[in-house]
Amino acid sequence: MKFSLGSSLKLAFRPWVEGLENVPAEGPAILASNHLSFSDSFFLPAVLDRKVTFIAKAEYFTTPGVKGRLTAAFFKGVGQLPVDRSGARGAGEAAIKAGVEVIEEGGLFGIYPEGTRSPDGRLYRGKPGGLARVALATGAPVIPVAMIDTEKIQPPGKVLPKLMRPGIRIGKPLDFSRYRGMEGDRFILRSVTDEVMYEIMKLSGQEYVDIYATAAKRQIAEAEKAAKAQAKEQAKAESATHGKTQEKKGRRRKGDGQQDRTAA
Repeated sequence: MKFSLGSSLKLAFRPWVEGLENVPAEGPAILASNHLSFSDSFFLPAVLDRKVTFIAKAEYFTTPGVKGRLTAAFFKGVGQLPVDRSGARGAGEAAIKAGVEVIEEGGLFGIYPEGTRSPDGRLYRGKPGGLARVALATGAPVIPVAMIDTEKIQPPGKVLPKLMRPGIRIGKPLDFSRYRGMEGDRFILRSVTDEVMYEIMKLSGQEYVDIYATAAKRQIAEAEKAAKAQAKEQAKAESATHGKTQEKKGRRRKGDGQQDRTAA
């Protein structure tokens, strides 16, 4: 995939990279990145010599049929790891387990602390579960990463990407080994996550919003729903007003006609 898809991406989009020397040539590390586009998981591995393992929902790997097998082969090829989201705590525990396994094997584990793509290009509050718990359970360094302009290349809902240069800024590794074994302390988890998000914010230059991206998406969806309902009500009111106006004009014309006949 690096030679085929990775080379094609670099040739077509010519991504620029800063801080490539901060990614170790060998040994475990966690790449914690902002998340602007579906293409983030392709551009970051494309510019690195090493394999980066991300997590993906298990459905991508278990869908039956020819299309399902091709999809599974593709996601395996680009370094995605299947995670079963079922169970009492869903994807959270599965993601942590997957991350620890990748780190223990000496690999690079890629994770998006926001938990989902940004709905509007801003940087949202990091979730303290996966990132911090993997870091504290393993002692692996956390490398902050900022994807630049990938949301312009492939906005949500768009299949065909726009040809333009994305950027990738890679920060210096953050050492949280002093907190190792304290992954059960929610205050430590919050502190570690916030420190990583602060570094990502400095690298990306994004506006920071201190709410979760999932909550922001919910607010945006509710606002759009309310706007549509308001527009519908307004259109209905305008239609009713127009109908009454036409009715009044009809009555006026009828009255004028009667007067003309009386005068005649």
